[in-house]
Amino acid sequence: MHIEVQAQRDAALARRVFRGLKKGLEQGMEQGLKQGRKQGAVALLERQLARRFGPLPQTVQRKLAKASLEQVDAWGEVVLEATSLKQVFK
Repeated sequence: MHIEVQAQRDAALARRVFRGLKKGLEQGMEQGLKQGRKQGAVALLERQLARRFGPLPQTVQRKLAKASLEQVDAWGEVVLEATSLKQVFK
């Protein structure tokens, strides 16, 4: 009887560990995808800004690196009509 109880406990522990690993993997993949989307959006916006306004100051590059994906997307919309870097980052 004692062996059966231990086997049940081991199986329950294994299920909890598996669920935890699965959840961690899913969260890691989601974070990785979000980070990749942000990096791609930043790279695209940097190219657009540089093509339109010339070489980007390091302050702008740092601002882009620190921004959220949502903010980068918003700047990406503004760049279409802005006449200066200053206007993009208002």
